[in-house]
Amino acid sequence: MVAGAAELLRRRGVAATSLREVVRHTRTPRGSLAHHFPSGKAQLLEEAIIYSRRRVSEPLGQTLRRLGPVEGVRAFALQWRRTLEASAFEAGCPVMAVAIERADDESGAAPSNQQRLLDLAHAAFDDWAGLMAAALRREGLPPSRARSLAVLVISSFEGAIGMARAARSCRPLEEVAREIESVVAAALAARRQDTRREPTG
Repeated sequence: MVAGAAELLRRRGVAATSLREVVRHTRTPRGSLAHHFPSGKAQLLEEAIIYSRRRVSEPLGQTLRRLGPVEGVRAFALQWRRTLEASAFEAGCPVMAVAIERADDESGAAPSNQQRLLDLAHAAFDDWAGLMAAALRREGLPPSRARSLAVLVISSFEGAIGMARAARSCRPLEEVAREIESVVAAALAARRQDTRREPTG
């Protein structure tokens, strides 16, 4: 049910991810949804954000540790390209959907946990940026520079995914990925050069 809600979020957004649609999409009894999520849609959305965060964090962290930041950016872009093409450009980022849409409940009222949902979305973005920043620090970038560059990487990809969906083309994603690779590679090269210039004694 949580995975199904996350899938609906990434394809249709928050408003269309109703309990009724989750039941239909996952083919689960309505009663089981009420049993596991007594607080309704708001609680299900919370779990879907946490699930979506983990679904990105685990492979992203492994990829960055194995390949480093530059190749990691390239692999991340390739993964998103496959996702977009496989879904006919319907699948976006479910966390971004929650960040930009108000999660009205089934009656159309704003949920009491709206801030909680935004906090969870922020935590997911922060986690992903943290993984990228850690990879950049492993390559020698100072923490402040690593953090700001990591935020640039994640926010650029989030925007590129939206542009690719609108264009129904991976071209925006590919263009952004190339620029991000270039920026990251240049930052690392500059850091290595600075390190060689630093006095050793």
